[in-house]
Amino acid sequence: MEVLLINRPTHVCKTRALLALILLMWVPMEVMAGTENATHLSTRPSSLNIGALFTLNSVIGRAAKPAIYAAIDDVNSDPSILPGTKLNVILHDTKCSGFLGTVEAFQLIENDVVAAIGPQSSGIAHVISHVVNERHVPLLSFAATDPSLAALQYPYFVRTTQSDHFQMYAVADVVEYFGWREVIAIFVDDDCGRNGISILGDALAKKRSKISHKAAFSPGASNNTINELLVGVNLMESRVYVVHVNPDSGLTIFSVAKSLGMMTNGYVWIATDWLPSHLDSLESPGLDTMNLVQGVVALRHHTPDTDLKKSFMSRWNKLKHEGSSGFNSYALYAYDSIWLAARALEVFFNEGGKISFSDDPKLKDTNRSSLHLTSLRIFHGGQQYLQTILKMNFTGVSGQIQFDQDKYLVHPAYEILNIGGTGSRRIGYWSNSTGLSVIAPEILYKKPFSTNTTAQLYSVIWPGETTAIPRGWVFPNNGTPLRIGVPYRVSYQDFVAKDKNPPGVRGYCIDVFEAAVNLLPYAVPRNYVLYGNGKRNPEYSNLVFEVAQNNFDAAVGDVTITTNRTRMVDFTQPYMESGLVVVVPVRELKTSP
Repeated sequence: MEVLLINRPTHVCKTRALLALILLMWVPMEVMAGTENATHLSTRPSSLNIGALFTLNSVIGRAAKPAIYAAIDDVNSDPSILPGTKLNVILHDTKCSGFLGTVEAFQLIENDVVAAIGPQSSGIAHVISHVVNERHVPLLSFAATDPSLAALQYPYFVRTTQSDHFQMYAVADVVEYFGWREVIAIFVDDDCGRNGISILGDALAKKRSKISHKAAFSPGASNNTINELLVGVNLMESRVYVVHVNPDSGLTIFSVAKSLGMMTNGYVWIATDWLPSHLDSLESPGLDTMNLVQGVVALRHHTPDTDLKKSFMSRWNKLKHEGSSGFNSYALYAYDSIWLAARALEVFFNEGGKISFSDDPKLKDTNRSSLHLTSLRIFHGGQQYLQTILKMNFTGVSGQIQFDQDKYLVHPAYEILNIGGTGSRRIGYWSNSTGLSVIAPEILYKKPFSTNTTAQLYSVIWPGETTAIPRGWVFPNNGTPLRIGVPYRVSYQDFVAKDKNPPGVRGYCIDVFEAAVNLLPYAVPRNYVLYGNGKRNPEYSNLVFEVAQNNFDAAVGDVTITTNRTRMVDFTQPYMESGLVVVVPVRELKTSP
């Protein structure tokens, strides 16, 4: 700015000089303020990239793809969310390959994405979590349910669906409700399968139950392999099977089981959420498919029937793209994942967040690599954006989107289904705060908390079309039976005696023992072995000694409990009086007054 000096009276010059100085100071301040406003507006780019990474041609992928596209369209058409900024989705197909999924993740990060949606495979999620940790890009997974992904090792992994941690506790509550004590776990031997079954073991242990056998098979196992596996478990004692596999190939288990006669009376099959996800994705499950799973009890994600959910489901037929399948719960979680990323970006910008990327100095020596690792840039606002995501609280189509201190979605809940006929019947609900109930969790949340709530489910039609609760076990075909010693008496044969009919012995003592065994919630295979020659009553102290020497596992008979015998073996409580009395002389004592 030029200053023009003119010869004026002194007081006039001083006044005008002061005004000029004020003007000089005021103009730059206004220009600076305008610059700051322009800078604040410029922090919102005209477009942003969000990546999506999952297997497109899968039960979960075919439902998630149209949901993600619908969410992107809805966000971009909503003037209250990210005005002036367009969200773009960059879709990559992992094709159920851990290696390809890792390569696709690198390619995805090259596009300077601010968030990644997926993957559905927990194994791929473990690998990709290391990538996004280094790039500071939040990974919102709507389908990776492996409980171990919640570890502090993966700070940028955010699960936007329910963890199998809660599902396995729901299974344990179902097992306890029906009074079973042992189950056999059938699962795919991958990260999701192993870690889920590990949590199931912990949950059952708290109920004083256990996994008696873990039957694992490799991903993509052949029918012959699965046949051998099921033949093996069918020889075992437990008849309660928990099936935790993936929805694309899980029906093979039931197909083989049906051919082996394992879908009949006496068997119990509990399937995790993979089975309802598969059946829900079929627009009209055929009779052949439904006949494979008659009587199965299955768990499905519970999402409240809000107006928002109903509106989304009414649009589903219009949302489906070519080749997509029917609706399942993962479509809801995928849709909400996009909205979570968008709403968090809006808050991020309002709090002064900026989108900027820079090269990673640790990759400067990889210029000669054909993988172009130098293009994997770091998102500077990633940490702030991650914290914003974890603080979000809104209602989506899947329910309340809010995270607890462990990064779990609040209010995890499942529906308990009984599959029969041409569909399924809901027999109850489970949530981590209300347990098993026939009342929806969102209704119970509004009621005062009570520790006296009794678990309740509607009746179940089990395999074989029976409503009687299966015992859950049988006498194993490959177990070693107990050797029960029985005195071969000559006299007082009403207590115990040899018999021509099975089990080879009879008598009051045998009846009491058999009644006690039948009350046990597990099998006790046993063989009765006569002790003595049948010509004279055996010496009972010698029989007790044989038990102490492990020649017999136990003895059943009219064995009197004496002090010497209790030093060698343990006795049950006596179930009848021996009739023995002590006879002593009584004499009158003469006493003086």
